[in-house]
Amino acid sequence: MSRFQVRKVAVLGAGVMGAQIAAHLVNVKVPVVLFDLPAKEGPKNGIVTKAVEGLKKLKPAPLGVAEDAVLIQQANYEEHMDVLKECDLIIEAIAERMDWKLDLYKKIAPFVAPHAIVASNTSGLSITKLSEALPEEIKPRFCGIHFFNPPRYMALVELINTPTTQSQVLDDLEAFVTSNLGKGVVHAKDSPNFIANRVGIAGMLTTMKEVENFGLTFDVVDDLTGKKLGRASSGTFRTADVVGLDTMAHVIKTLQDTLSIETDPFYASFATPEVLKTLLEMGNLGQKTKAGFFKKVGRDVLRFDLASKEYVPAGEKADEVYGRMLKKPAAERLKLLRNAEGKQGQFLWAILRNSFHYAAIHLASIADNARDVDFCMRWGFGMQQGPFELWQEAGWLEVAKMVQEDIDAGKALCKAPLPKWVFEGPVAERGGVHQPEGSFNPTTGKFVAPRSLPVYARQHFPESVLGANAPSATTAGKTLFEDESIRLWTLDDEVVIASIKTKMHAIGPGVVEGLLAGLDMAEKDYKGLVVWSPDDMFSAGADLQSMLPAFMIGGAAAIDGAELEMQQAMLKLRYSNVPVVSAVRGLALGGGCELAVYSSRRVAAMESYIGLVEVGVGLVPGAGGLTYIARRAAENMALSTSKDLLPFLTEGFTGAAMAKVGTSALESRKLGYLLDSDVIVPHKDELLFVAINEAKALFAGGYRAPHKRLFPVAGRSGIATITAQLVNMRDGGFISGHDFHIGKLIAEVVCGGQVDAGTLVSEEYLMTLERKAFTSLLTNAKTQERIMGMMSTGKPVRN
Repeated sequence: MSRFQVRKVAVLGAGVMGAQIAAHLVNVKVPVVLFDLPAKEGPKNGIVTKAVEGLKKLKPAPLGVAEDAVLIQQANYEEHMDVLKECDLIIEAIAERMDWKLDLYKKIAPFVAPHAIVASNTSGLSITKLSEALPEEIKPRFCGIHFFNPPRYMALVELINTPTTQSQVLDDLEAFVTSNLGKGVVHAKDSPNFIANRVGIAGMLTTMKEVENFGLTFDVVDDLTGKKLGRASSGTFRTADVVGLDTMAHVIKTLQDTLSIETDPFYASFATPEVLKTLLEMGNLGQKTKAGFFKKVGRDVLRFDLASKEYVPAGEKADEVYGRMLKKPAAERLKLLRNAEGKQGQFLWAILRNSFHYAAIHLASIADNARDVDFCMRWGFGMQQGPFELWQEAGWLEVAKMVQEDIDAGKALCKAPLPKWVFEGPVAERGGVHQPEGSFNPTTGKFVAPRSLPVYARQHFPESVLGANAPSATTAGKTLFEDESIRLWTLDDEVVIASIKTKMHAIGPGVVEGLLAGLDMAEKDYKGLVVWSPDDMFSAGADLQSMLPAFMIGGAAAIDGAELEMQQAMLKLRYSNVPVVSAVRGLALGGGCELAVYSSRRVAAMESYIGLVEVGVGLVPGAGGLTYIARRAAENMALSTSKDLLPFLTEGFTGAAMAKVGTSALESRKLGYLLDSDVIVPHKDELLFVAINEAKALFAGGYRAPHKRLFPVAGRSGIATITAQLVNMRDGGFISGHDFHIGKLIAEVVCGGQVDAGTLVSEEYLMTLERKAFTSLLTNAKTQERIMGMMSTGKPVRN
């Protein structure tokens, strides 16, 4: 069978989800056309146009670069149905009305290409019933595809088949969604609300029920059910506000309409909570209406009080004793909570017990195996662990007995006992649902291995579940060198991988020494060096703490020497004999940004946040960041017909002076920290695969380092122009006096100091200016105040 290619996607429905799905397709360079009804007044595409314009204002931003909204092709069902014939994938994302969806399917059917996949982005309607409106020839190519909101950021996509869906169609779609869209795919059964919303929304409803039982406030509950519990920092009620209370109400209604006490023993807990009814009646739908369970007024956060139907001051925190309990090992933690005397502890045990109870009872009807349930709760609801993982970690049979005792004592929300497979058979014998060979399927009584599509060969270290004993990136491969700062290793004996180990991957002397050792190994015996770490942190910058002792003993001169070593290391990376590829994911700030820009090539995950942020601690970039800005400005000018360097310098200067950080890899490219030749990877777990192959490809292509060249700078006239702008900002109250001082130092470096405009300089010359500016600030009292403030509170001091 030929390879499934997605050359264009149609998204039907320009509502919140449809428009954001279209935006994410643009982010990953997939051509997309967004459809909606023809507008009754004005241009026929008016509804779509309004939705596309709205994307630019949404927070968090659905587009990597707001200007890319123009790349979304606009269409309506009256004038542009022929465009559907050009599409390889059609995603229907209109309102959750079965009759509306069925009517639309009848309209589009004549225009669907013979090979195209049609998928419904429903959050819970029956995919099989939806398929009945389609012609027989389309049914094998129809399935459910459930994105989570917001689609750019949420990892989970559920795929749901019908009895007539071809398995190859699901495989093709899974490969596309995984590699091209960067998502984690889970196959769900065609049951009400599928897996994530079935378990997650039921969990939120039972949590709200327990909130009523224990009489706790929303702010305390969110404090208990957020990061302390290993869940999304937004907790329970803030998450509901973000999702939208109307959306949540719709999912609840699906549970109410499609389930019964016979099909779900928890059904009695699915009544719409009184507080939710009240908020819906008031039109307070959460974040979209700026009021829900919480409301922000100025800098104050208020919470809704059902008794008075007013918003009252929020901010109450949970008792610290429960925070300490939640840090204990899993087995001890659950026992402490179960035996807690206070309401908050009893509440925590109750919601955890309910989650174990619910997941166990429904596993067979909603999912193929326990792994898919845990992944859904991780990727769709921001949990660090799914319910089965926590249960297994705490001791499978011990926890099962505690849950069953509560059920027998009438303390649980329903009387249904735990399934027999919990206490008997392979799960009980082996201590849990997750084992090295796979995760448990209660229907077959066997452990099911993860799917093995070719696309997953691109993930060297895919996410795994507790108990699977998957290879760890911290020990895999062959170690070439390792100390407390860095690990140098290889997977294939062709490319050296450098993984920084320090806290927040801060770059200190040990890291610099390790990188140079890795480069030396690569130049002698390998095809390249890849800098990669297996978490959401490339590097948060230079290790300021490691500099303090040297500064205290030797003053600025000691720091000058350390900075010189870092600068020389950056130049060695830039001019190495083999390619150096920085595989960037998450934060690459300050020195991390400098490490990336001095590499031969960058391979960046879509969610990469790159920038020179030293101004936040009262410093300037000191490891070559400003030199890079000056050099890139000269290179960009050389590609144009202009002879004025200053316009090409403005973006880089502003980025450093204002500590701008790219809020996506796409925006980082716009800021100049990534180049057009760099690769942006949608799926974080494919980053290492792509980086290694990029290094090999560069080597195979006869890689040679760039020539060392002199380049022109803007000189004293450029400094004067930028300084004048800084004066206006200072005098207008937009920046502080110290910000002005730092900005002027940055201008002096990137413009090359007090020389004539157009003077040719070297990187080493500019790096000398950079070091001088950096070390001069270390002795400045206001900079020291910023550094100490950041180190003690983690927040920038504005002085």
